[in-house]
Amino acid sequence: MNEATPVPATADEALRHFAARLAFETDVSDVAARLAEGTPGIVVVDTRSAESWAQGHVQGAVHLPTAEIAGRAAALVPEGASVVVYCWGPGCNGAQKAALEFAKLGRPVKEMLGGFEYWAREGHPVETGGGTVTRRSPDPLTAPVRGVSCAC
Repeated sequence: MNEATPVPATADEALRHFAARLAFETDVSDVAARLAEGTPGIVVVDTRSAESWAQGHVQGAVHLPTAEIAGRAAALVPEGASVVVYCWGPGCNGAQKAALEFAKLGRPVKEMLGGFEYWAREGHPVETGGGTVTRRSPDPLTAPVRGVSCAC
C-alpha cells in the first residue's frame, strides 16, 4: 500500500470506535420503533427554535432549545429517563451541543442521527405546533418505500 491508500483500523480499534458510536448515537428508525413499541423511559427532545418546533416536530417530543437545557431540563425530563436529542438534520451540530448540555447535567443521552429532516423524510409522524399530525411518503433515497424499516 502507498500513502494514498487508507489503512483500515485494527479489529480492536474498530470494535472500540463503533461500540462507542452506538453508545452515543441512534437513528430515526430505531427511535421510531422504540416509540411505537411504547418503550418506557425514553424522552425525545427537540432542541430547535420555537418557530422550527411549530413548523413540525417528532410526535410526542419535548421542546427544549439547547440554550434552555441547563435551566429547564429538570422540570421537563424525568430523572433517569434516556434522553434522545435532535436538531434539523445531518448538516447541523445542534443535537451534539444539546447532548453535551444533558451530559453536563449527568443525564444519559444519545443523538438522533439525521435529525428532524430524516424523521420526516422517512415518513414518521410529524406534529405541528397546532397539534396536527401528518406523515410524508417515505423518500426512496432515505428509506424503503415498502416495509417498516431498512432492517439493518
